Amino acid sequence: MGEASFVAGDWGTSHLRLFLCDARGAVLDSGSGPGAADAGGGFSEIFDSLTARWQPRSGALPAVLCGMVGSTIGWIHAPYLPCPAVPDQIADGCVAPRRDVHIVPGLSCHNRFAAPDFLRGEETQILGALLLVPALRNGRRLLCLPGTHTKWAVLQDGAVQEFLSAPTGELFALLSEHSVLVRKLSQKSAVDADAFREGVSRFNEYPHAQLLHRLFECRSRMLGGELAAENAAAYLSGLLVASDVHGALSLLSISGSGPVYLIGSSELTQLYAMALASHGCGASPVDGAAAALAGLAQVHRRISQPVAAHDA
Repeated sequence: MGEASFVAGDWGTSHLRLFLCDARGAVLDSGSGPGAADAGGGFSEIFDSLTARWQPRSGALPAVLCGMVGSTIGWIHAPYLPCPAVPDQIADGCVAPRRDVHIVPGLSCHNRFAAPDFLRGEETQILGALLLVPALRNGRRLLCLPGTHTKWAVLQDGAVQEFLSAPTGELFALLSEHSVLVRKLSQKSAVDADAFREGVSRFNEYPHAQLLHRLFECRSRMLGGELAAENAAAYLSGLLVASDVHGALSLLSISGSGPVYLIGSSELTQLYAMALASHGCGASPVDGAAAALAGLAQVHRRISQPVAAHDA
């Protein structure tokens, strides 16, 4: 590893993750702090206190941040760039709240339902995935970034053409915590794979049925003795993910585009891979944290270039 070159940060709604990196983007040290929602407007102070031990006496290291830090509740608003957007446009769209800090912008589009759609943070993971998986730079590719608000993105030769958001993770959390569909005792940290597959399979029996007409099964199958209470959350997850996958493939599936590239945590990408497999669709996982870090390093390299190099 080389000497410290820049600070990379993923500053989301609930968490801040900071990394001290060398010129190649290798991590030398890391730290964490409060998310944008809990920053109380003190972004500069929080950042300085957490990075003080990394700063050389000669001056502040440059920093590149992504996530909700660039939202209306963040340090400074980094406007959404309209799609289609190429990687260099995303890097060049950074906003600087001060000289040593750059914040990556989000992306916007009008989705297949003619509705406005937005993402923030995932654009950096996409930038990193383009570096980690060279195949994404050529042809038409379909990405899925599962999470609280799952994003499905279409790439054309490395440019983000369009995307679609689905609050799959948020619905799961709300229904698990605030409804009678799933008992509290059935909520486990790890999803039971068999119960999840059963939920996927049941959804796929009637794929065109409204999801609202299927959700009560999480309770009714427990009452009927078909589903153990401790597996109801996994069954609910299967229904929701199956609905998400079926809808996205129906709208965005691209013949001959290869597998769906899943960018995220191993637990979530495995669940989506199961649901995709039920459609005979391959999946290629990409570690979400590694993609975000690679994307931040790429943005740092871009903004560190002389201005003339951008126009060459």
